Amino acid sequence: MSADLVIARPGLSSTLQDFGRFGYQRFGISGSGAMDVVAMRIANRLVGNAPGAAAIEMTMTGFSATVAGGDCLLAVAGAEMPVAINGRRAEGWRSFLLHDGDRIEIGAAAAGVYAYVAAAGGFAVAPTLGSQSTHSRSGIGGFEGRALRTGDRLPVVGASAGDECSLPADRRPRYDGPIRVVRGPQDDKFTPAGIATFLNSGYSITNRTDRMGAQLEGPAIEHADGFNIVSDGIVNGSIQVPGNGRPLVLLADRQTTGGYPKIATIIGADLPKIAQRRPGEAVRFVAVNVAEAVEAARERERALEAALDSIRRVAFAASDLSAERLLSVNLIAGVCSALD
Repeated sequence: MSADLVIARPGLSSTLQDFGRFGYQRFGISGSGAMDVVAMRIANRLVGNAPGAAAIEMTMTGFSATVAGGDCLLAVAGAEMPVAINGRRAEGWRSFLLHDGDRIEIGAAAAGVYAYVAAAGGFAVAPTLGSQSTHSRSGIGGFEGRALRTGDRLPVVGASAGDECSLPADRRPRYDGPIRVVRGPQDDKFTPAGIATFLNSGYSITNRTDRMGAQLEGPAIEHADGFNIVSDGIVNGSIQVPGNGRPLVLLADRQTTGGYPKIATIIGADLPKIAQRRPGEAVRFVAVNVAEAVEAARERERALEAALDSIRRVAFAASDLSAERLLSVNLIAGVCSALD
């Protein structure tokens, strides 16, 4: 029987996100999509979904929901948010089989910004322009084109059975270290001193940060000849430098074009790093070339595949072997006869 996920506490901004909406930027439609695709892919693997199935993306403060109408296999991965099932503390980076009336509570993040709840089978929400991703500013995609609210009922497609699984701690992604960029496409709009400032200075994430972009605080970057250009395309990770000289990193819900020069672009492999940095945390940039960026993407994919392959069934503790738990799992691997 399929189930609904009934939202009890929506958190700061919880939205449905998948890989994003491709092919529509020329019409002024943002790509959207998960801020941390690595964490989303792990959450989906924990419940047996395809990598790009839509998941609930939580921002900073988590959320809570109750399962209604059947069983539901859910997984949590991403920022370090405390998890509880029916008031009992649990760990993240794993899946849980919940029954009708069970409640999942996810608290405020102690580290990181975005975490994901995936449901086995995915959510029964119609795609918009080929994607279930939410773009709240334009009111398209996701659940009614907006962030989740108290009382919303998210229907799960219906895959309620499956093993509870977890990702080993040593395979979980890390978000520390410098953020790699490829210079340009308008690095010629900055003086050599401005380029040196950008690459040799420390910056910090400000509280003027959301899914659209991250405004950074730090030394001003010197333009070579003004700070306006003819508007052109923007990608996830473009770093604009407006008139105040402070970098502005464009992210998943970015506008499609912009008229400030872009000093560099964050490589794909490091986009989760910038997404998971919290206000006040430090950011440093290091330049790489295109070939190094491509190799970094390949290396991230290899590391992610190794992590996904390390996912294992959860071994239950003796204290967790309630009658309800035993009835919810398949304990028989085969049937034997006592007769010859």
